[in-house]
Amino acid sequence: MVSRAALPPRRLYGYVTFFNGPAGRNTQLEHLVISPSRVIARAGLLVVALSAGLAGCNIAGSALDGSSLRPSSSPVTVDTMKRSSRLAQLAEAQHPTILRTYGGEYSDPKLERMVAKVVGRLTTVSSNPDEIYRITLLNSPNVNAFALPGGYLYITRGLLALANDSAELATVVSHEMAHVTANHGILRQQREKEEGLATRVADDLLTDNVEARAAIMRGRLRLAQFSRNQELEADAIGIKAAGDAGFDPYAAARFLRSMSVYSGFRSVSGADDPSLDFLATHPTGDRRIELALRHARNYGGPGIGITDRDSYLDGLDGILFGDTPEEGFVRGRDFLHPRLGIRFTVPEGFVLDNSAEAVTAAGPGDVAIRFDGVTVDKSVDVGRYIASGWVSGLDKATIRTATVNGLETGMARARADGWQFDITVFRIGSQIYRLLTAAPQSSSALEPTANLVRTSFRTLSADEKSGLKPLRVRIVKVEPGQTVATMAAMMSGTQRTLDLFLLLNGIAPGTGVSAGDRVKIITDR
Repeated sequence: MVSRAALPPRRLYGYVTFFNGPAGRNTQLEHLVISPSRVIARAGLLVVALSAGLAGCNIAGSALDGSSLRPSSSPVTVDTMKRSSRLAQLAEAQHPTILRTYGGEYSDPKLERMVAKVVGRLTTVSSNPDEIYRITLLNSPNVNAFALPGGYLYITRGLLALANDSAELATVVSHEMAHVTANHGILRQQREKEEGLATRVADDLLTDNVEARAAIMRGRLRLAQFSRNQELEADAIGIKAAGDAGFDPYAAARFLRSMSVYSGFRSVSGADDPSLDFLATHPTGDRRIELALRHARNYGGPGIGITDRDSYLDGLDGILFGDTPEEGFVRGRDFLHPRLGIRFTVPEGFVLDNSAEAVTAAGPGDVAIRFDGVTVDKSVDVGRYIASGWVSGLDKATIRTATVNGLETGMARARADGWQFDITVFRIGSQIYRLLTAAPQSSSALEPTANLVRTSFRTLSADEKSGLKPLRVRIVKVEPGQTVATMAAMMSGTQRTLDLFLLLNGIAPGTGVSAGDRVKIITDR
């Protein structure tokens, strides 16, 4: 439990409070005991989660046309939180956990003022304009925004980088405000308790009853539909609030389209966990976009309302994009970590994913790579460390030592559950860095893949470390004669630059840019 006194200090802009928490993630490498089969677990999870997110896009037809939807008459807001110490304690207790999960708070006064301006305008149409929303910008490349009861709103820098104007941000924020004012969090907890109780009764008393098992499944489907309907309800309330505040109500549909395209860019953007993305809890798709457009038409045709694009881009200029120096950088097929002073390369066709727990790469033929590190006493040589029990299925007869790029190196092979593994460890001081490569038992790609990654692993020179800079969003003006292709060519440190340029700027394929346009590019300069 966290008391208010224990929360970090705050900056207040109008009726918007920003929490100032510690930025960045803990870079200490902790001991991790894993089995060889877990080498591929991360890459497999990413594929499954992405598929689930896309499957969730097909929202069933709904009667939610917005005509009868409105906020709760008794929402759980800051005022009611003050009167309920239990709710206040629950919400406050979640705040440090959210900071840890999403990389801490992202502090940028210029950006905060821009966000506060948008939120402040939305509060003018609130039924309680004096209500305080506590906004935290999260230092995460994942694209997400969410709310807790009591006016706690969270927005990732990844989402801010994807949005293109104040109206798009307004529709996202008003959607999350709608979850608060409609008491969706409380209602979902109640529904989950009801369904959970029914499941336990059926499990305990009726485990062999086919009809009981079917009832459990129907309950889970009702819960899923309940969640989808909450999202559609929040869309309707949020679009109305944004429109009433004078923003372009069509911005919601624009951002939903961007989200649909974004799902294929997680590895490029540095997003490390699909379950932390907006798509995990806010499934999108043609049906939802169609409903968003229907709500917007209540205000008139396209072109109405303010977008405030210039103000938004001014606030966005310079925001971090992708990984932070504390986490290391993915640059195409290379992983480079300026703080640890190491780098390695994966083969052509592999996609690197940098997470807080490990760096993974998935490639053709179900071949996968995992990299992490642990602190080990210097008296333990690399051969003894490999044999120390952290890998199951290890063939101890294959353990050998060598020097690779001047580093003490240990190598071995393992087999488990139809998979074959190459284990390589490097010692640098008291740190052991581990490269595990996995391939199906029948694959011939294990040795060449592992050998390429192993021989590419080396330490960075002082000049290389000082020259590594994080990627940032930069706002530039299109000059006469410049095209989408020439603007995309200005980007650095990313893959698929043309597609990413179109996505970040909300430009449809086949559409050009005009002289004088202000656009977003990604660069380390």
